[in-house]
Amino acid sequence: MSITHGLHELFDPEPASDFVIGYVVLALSFVLEGTSFLQSVRQARREASALHRDLIEHVLATSDPTLRAVFAEDAAALTGLVIAASGLALHQITGSATPDAIGSILVGVLLGVVAVVLIDRNRQFLVGQEVSPEARKATLSALLQVPEIERVTALRLEFVGPRQVYVVADVDLTGDDTKTHVALRLRDLEARIRQSPAVVDCTLSLSAPDEPALIP
Repeated sequence: MSITHGLHELFDPEPASDFVIGYVVLALSFVLEGTSFLQSVRQARREASALHRDLIEHVLATSDPTLRAVFAEDAAALTGLVIAASGLALHQITGSATPDAIGSILVGVLLGVVAVVLIDRNRQFLVGQEVSPEARKATLSALLQVPEIERVTALRLEFVGPRQVYVVADVDLTGDDTKTHVALRLRDLEARIRQSPAVVDCTLSLSAPDEPALIP
């Protein structure tokens, strides 16, 4: 709609009036969008600091689509408002509708680019994106610290929700139990791992003797 409006103004300009009303609307929108943006920045910065990430890096990497969407949409809205205000000011100064029309087109392009980026990131999570190498290394270290686990030969962690993962691993247990006892121990380990708030489900299998162990 923004691009269509800009093209219409570019090829069929109309005389503008009430510039003050336009500035007031843009100013109010900037305050409202800015308030929402600051809240999303605080949350994203707090999470990024805990994970030792930059702010933008965390927004792109987080498995929380709501945080990413709010941050990106508010940032795009604020940028768009600045572009719109600049176009309106140039329209008032020059008397030409061209800057205003170009500003409208730029806003539409900006929103389109942000939408494509959000769609692509959410698509990656929907098809089963693995966790970061740092998170995988931390999970492997945590598994190896469990007294019942002697070694881990395979590990896969996929996001299935905001900050929630599915854990699949091949492990070699300590001791030399019978098949029945081993199965019970595996089920007990799975239940304990599921107690983590970040783990939705867990599937453990026995490692083959010739499989190399993973090193954290």
